[in-house]
Amino acid sequence: MGNRVSYPIHIKEMAIQMKKENIPVKIIMAELGIKNKT
Repeated sequence: MGNRVSYPIHIKEMAIQMKKENIPVKIIMAELGIKNKT
């Protein structure tokens, strides 16, 4: 298991906004620099 990372609130707000615009999750994660080790 990896470490949990807490992202700044503005990154979270941008991700929510992009999700509302039906942008795929992989693209959102790539643009905002969010990593997911699975």
